[in-house]
Amino acid sequence: MSDSTTVSFGYEDVAPEEKTRRVGEVFSGVAAKYDIMNDAMSGGMHRLWKDRFVRRVKPQSGEAVLDMAGGTGDIAFRLAAAGAEVTVADINQDMLDVGVERALKRGIDGLVWSCQNAERLSYPARQFDAYTIAFGIRNVTDIPAALAEAHRVLKFGGRFFCLEFSTTQWPGFKEAYDLYSHRLVPQLGKAIAGDADSYRYLIESIRRFPDMKAFEAMIRDAGFTRTRVEPIMGGLVAIHSGWKA
Repeated sequence: MSDSTTVSFGYEDVAPEEKTRRVGEVFSGVAAKYDIMNDAMSGGMHRLWKDRFVRRVKPQSGEAVLDMAGGTGDIAFRLAAAGAEVTVADINQDMLDVGVERALKRGIDGLVWSCQNAERLSYPARQFDAYTIAFGIRNVTDIPAALAEAHRVLKFGGRFFCLEFSTTQWPGFKEAYDLYSHRLVPQLGKAIAGDADSYRYLIESIRRFPDMKAFEAMIRDAGFTRTRVEPIMGGLVAIHSGWKA
């Protein structure tokens, strides 16, 4: 049972500063194999989810987009292909280093890479046309603070888009996925990334994350209007969006 002085780290309740430190260790540990593991865990479907996500964002040429928790560049590369001016921000420098290396190998330039804490962005108010965050919000220590910062740095009329795991409502699939994720994903992590514990945490963090309705309410509480949720695979993954009026 957590109290006001603790936050969840997987199934544990820890002090906020402890979560920030331990999440940092997780992503530093898995950075080099992060994209390979995403393919292994999702059967490559994460690529389709990200394509769909960016189509919903509808990036426009010349738009300023902040891709938070953008680490390895997966979302940023897609946004930049549409001509958007993308700033890739992540709290973990190791993840950013992987992203920069991937961009160089692909010949993608023009991206801005910045080490940032989602809860305390260094950017001035009303700087970006869109804010995106994919599979990162559940790892933030203070989610309401991060949502408030997203709202602050967006221009009036700016849009917020979040791609995150949630809880599938498909009968039977939920139980099968729970079995797969808890038993097999840590073993994949051990075999591919040499790290079962980090992937055990990542699965546990999905289970502790608010459901679609509750997270949409948090987005509204941060000041966003016209909020919307688009479930994928019955809610296994969801695209959340909102606008800054």
